[in-house]
Amino acid sequence: MYKKIDNDDIRFLIDICGEEEVFAGEDISEDFSHDELGGVEKYPEVLVNVYNTEQVSKIMKYAYKNNIPVTPRGQGTGLVGASVAIHGGIMINLSKMNKILELDEENLTLTVEPGVLLMTIGQYVQERDLFYPPDPGEKSATIGGNINTNAGGMRAVKYGVTRDYVRGLEVVLPNGDIVNIGGKVVKNSSGYSIKDLIVGSEGTLGIVTKAILKLLPLPKKDISLLIPFKDLPTAIETVPKIIKSKSIPTAIEFMERDVILAAEEFLGKSFPDNTSDAYLLLKFDGNSKEDIEKEYEKVAHLCLKNGAYDVFISDTQERNESIWSARGAFLEAIKASTTEMDECDVVVPRDKVADFIRYTHDLQKELNVRIKSFGHAGDGNLHVYTLRDGMDDETWKLKLKESFDCMYEKSRELRGQVSGEHGIGYAKKEYLHESQSESYMDLIKSIKTAFDHKNILNPSKIY
Repeated sequence: MYKKIDNDDIRFLIDICGEEEVFAGEDISEDFSHDELGGVEKYPEVLVNVYNTEQVSKIMKYAYKNNIPVTPRGQGTGLVGASVAIHGGIMINLSKMNKILELDEENLTLTVEPGVLLMTIGQYVQERDLFYPPDPGEKSATIGGNINTNAGGMRAVKYGVTRDYVRGLEVVLPNGDIVNIGGKVVKNSSGYSIKDLIVGSEGTLGIVTKAILKLLPLPKKDISLLIPFKDLPTAIETVPKIIKSKSIPTAIEFMERDVILAAEEFLGKSFPDNTSDAYLLLKFDGNSKEDIEKEYEKVAHLCLKNGAYDVFISDTQERNESIWSARGAFLEAIKASTTEMDECDVVVPRDKVADFIRYTHDLQKELNVRIKSFGHAGDGNLHVYTLRDGMDDETWKLKLKESFDCMYEKSRELRGQVSGEHGIGYAKKEYLHESQSESYMDLIKSIKTAFDHKNILNPSKIY
C-alpha cells in the first residue's frame, strides 16, 4: 500500500521547491489529471514544479523512504495515459526544466534539460545550420517526453527515431540516486546499454533530467511530392516499391480525402489538392536541388506507373508549409470532428500496411462506427482513431473495445506490434500482454524490479 500525502509531506516539498511551486487538492489544474486524449483521468494528490536535478533527487529520496508513488510529467501531450497519476501521490512537473545547456559544434551534440520543447530544439539548431532529425507531429511536446516514448515521427524513414539521437542521459533513479549514462562518445560497448533501456521506458525506470542529443549538418534543400491515387490501398501498395528503388525519401506519409477536408476546416486553409480519395506525401532532402531531383524523379515515375493520377511537386517554402501544416494538424482536426476518440497506434511490416488499412475500412462498416487513419507509410506506423460521435457511454465503451480488440488482433496476425511511437502507458497494457509471451512480460517486470523494487515510479504503466 502506498502512503497517502499529508501535511508533513507537503511541508517537505515546499521546503525543497518553494510554496509557489507546490499545489495540492483543488489548487491542481484539471490539465494535470489527464493527457492529450483524456481517456484516462486521475488527479495527483500534490503537484510540484521542479527546476533542477537536485530537487528531483531529493523528492525521489523522500518518496522512496516513505513509499509514495511519483509520476513524472512533461507537457502532457501523450495519448496513452503514461503521465497520469493513477495512484495519486506526487506529480513532478519537469516542463520548467527547459534550458538548452550546451551546443558542442565539435562533437555535434546538444545538451538540454527535459522540459525543452521539440520545436525549440528544431529552431535553435536550424539557426546554426544544424539538424535534429526526429520529427513527431506534436512539436509542443518536451524532449523528455519524446525520449520516454522513443518518439519517431515523419522523418523516421530516412533518419530513424529518438533512440538513434540520444548519446547520453542524466537520470534520477527511483531511490533518488543520480546516474550519468552514455555521453558524447559515438560508439560504446561498455556493458549493458542502460541508456537504451531508459529511452522508451515511459518514466517507469528513472527520471531523465538531462540529455545529450546527436545532431547532423542541416540539409540545404528539401522538396515535397503530393501524389494522388484512386484509393488508399493502391497508394500504400506503392510504398514498398519506393523503398526498394533505393531512392529513400525523408518522409512517406499517407492520408485520405476526408482527413484532409477535416484539416482544411480546422485550419481555415486550403490544401493544394483535395479531389482524390487518397494521397502519398513524400519529402526529399539534400544539399542541392540537382541531387534531390535525381532521387524524386525516379520515385515520381514509379508512382505514375503504379496508378498515381499525378505528381504535384512542392519546391517553395510557402507550398511546403501549406502541405505539412495540414499534415501536422490531422490529429487535432479529427479530434475536433467528434465528441471523443481513442487511438490504435499499431506498427506493421511495410508490406502489410495496405492489408491493415483495408481491414479498418471493412471494420467500420461491420461495427457501424467511424474509424479514421493517417500515418507513416514508410515505416508501417499507423495512427488509427475510433470516433465516438453521438454514442451514449455504454455503446461507446462497447464499440471502442470491439474495434480495438479487432485491430490489435489483426496487427498480431500481420506480425505487427502494439505501439509504433506513442507507448503503452496505462491505456494499452492489456494489448501488450496479449501480443507478448509470458517470458517476455516476465523480463519487463524483472527490469522494472531491478530499477524500482518498491514500484513507486510511475506505477501501473506498461505492465
